[in-house]
Amino acid sequence: MSRERLRYWFDNTMSKGTPALIGWLAVASALLIVVATVLAFPFRGHPDESVLTIAWMSLLRTLDPGTMGGDEGSPLFLLVMLLVTIGGIFIVSALVGVLSSGLDAKLDSLRKGRSRVAEKGHTIVLGWSEEIFAIVAELVKAKESEKRSVVAVLADHDKVEMEEELRARLGDTGRTRVVVRGGDPAEPSALELVNPDDAHAILVLPADDAELIKTLLALGNRTWSGGRPPVVAAVTESGNLPAARLAGGLHTEVVDAQDLAARLVVQSVRQSGLSAVYSDLLDFDGDEIYMRVEPALVGRMYGEALFAYDGATPIGLRLDDGAVLLNPPSEHVLRTGDQIVLIAPDDSAIRLASSPPVVRPEAICHPRAARREPTRTLILGANARRPRILRDLGPYLLPGSEIHLAGPEEPGVPPPPGVLVSAKQVDITSRTVLESLGVGAYDHAIVLSEDAYDAQKADARTLVTLLHLRDMSTGAAIVSEMNDERNRRLAQIAEADDFVVGGKLVSLLLAQLAENRHLAQVFDRLFSHEGAEIYLKPAGDYVLPGVTATFATVVEAARRRGETAIGYRLAAESGRAPHYGVTLNPGKSAPLAFQPGDRVIVLAEN
Repeated sequence: MSRERLRYWFDNTMSKGTPALIGWLAVASALLIVVATVLAFPFRGHPDESVLTIAWMSLLRTLDPGTMGGDEGSPLFLLVMLLVTIGGIFIVSALVGVLSSGLDAKLDSLRKGRSRVAEKGHTIVLGWSEEIFAIVAELVKAKESEKRSVVAVLADHDKVEMEEELRARLGDTGRTRVVVRGGDPAEPSALELVNPDDAHAILVLPADDAELIKTLLALGNRTWSGGRPPVVAAVTESGNLPAARLAGGLHTEVVDAQDLAARLVVQSVRQSGLSAVYSDLLDFDGDEIYMRVEPALVGRMYGEALFAYDGATPIGLRLDDGAVLLNPPSEHVLRTGDQIVLIAPDDSAIRLASSPPVVRPEAICHPRAARREPTRTLILGANARRPRILRDLGPYLLPGSEIHLAGPEEPGVPPPPGVLVSAKQVDITSRTVLESLGVGAYDHAIVLSEDAYDAQKADARTLVTLLHLRDMSTGAAIVSEMNDERNRRLAQIAEADDFVVGGKLVSLLLAQLAENRHLAQVFDRLFSHEGAEIYLKPAGDYVLPGVTATFATVVEAARRRGETAIGYRLAAESGRAPHYGVTLNPGKSAPLAFQPGDRVIVLAEN
């Protein structure tokens, strides 16, 4: 073997890490002991000492320099033992250094989270953004009933820093263990760290769309050893939605975060308190949406199913072919394979009632035609969602309505037919400017989070604007966008009717879809301006004010109007967190008396 090839072989063995280095030190120690034994044997102090005895003495002096202090024999024998001791000092020192470096490297690897997650049925969260805290918190709530559950987070950040931030923001996670691994989610080798083959569901956080699409491609191109778990993701730019869906394939549900936030703003501006209803439906604190096959109700009408449960409230059906019907006609007959879509606090609460609930027909009001008039809406601020808001507001406005933009005009966005749209460039945080706009003459006001500023600065400007509006006592119904849920708590002093925290609601939706991806169709129907939507209507339109009735009576009154009642909102509690007077899925037989200003929450056609 040539010198160059020998050196190349030696370099390759040395590059194999700590085990190779320890092996070379062992070889060096063996050579040292052999050489020392050969040299010292002729000069041994006692004739009866064998070769093995000399070799053992050399080994002891290699490992422990102090052993040489008791040596006896000729000067040459002592010299050899001294040389063995000196060589041993170098070898042991090198061994300690190698072991220390290897241990540091292993600890660093563990610190970076490079070990594989050996779990089954866990939920994986890929990526890191502000939304991760809301998502993990909701997953922890969703799994409270499980004895042992795991949420595995994989992100291209420092593992220790991620763990510390999660602990600081989430606190105790109860029975759910949060496991963090460091690595690029778009890198196939990093994906293997969180064991996707055995996962219950995978969530991809809405951060940078390019990285999100790359991660979806990595998931789609890997070889799955078993059934592929559902994947849930959200894009921040609507234009990237088709590409994300193509990259994710059939197993992926992709949510348009911008479009969802715009829809929520539009629906909330028309229905005071609607954001609280959606928050209650989307989070795992109160009631959620479930699907249940109920063989006992096959052949019966949907109107009968409305009274079949006491601890759950039906809102629609998922047919055997996968189509979702919210608030179907009361005469619709349930068929084999149809699932009932219900609101319930937990799946264990979904049980057929032993007896029908109490309905008091004498308390029911006769349906009255709703009176609608043209409205004036003021939109303060500008961002990427404003064109969508203008587009989605159109179907709800009557001819003669007006929309005024306190900000630049939106080029290329056609105004709704018969609706006047005007724009004016202003500073929305200026009290003088707000007074000049005549805010008191508007029915609705929308305060948008401005894209020109970072999230915290934009929220600060929104808070200033809200305080001005409330101090001016405009009387308009106000809806405001917030980027950070923590700033919403600060904003309560401003008493805005509704706060839409787009990122938080998207996070809640992703957590819901991770538990049941079929809910995507349900929420898509709820957020759409076509078909059945959630309305908060005066309670006096359903039952007589002040008369003691039951919620089953309200359900019957709504059924007669072709609607599905799902709860109510009490005006006296509308300012109290966390539910702001909203009660979903109340007991159907409990006594109930509405006062002026109270609202019934129903699913109804526009």
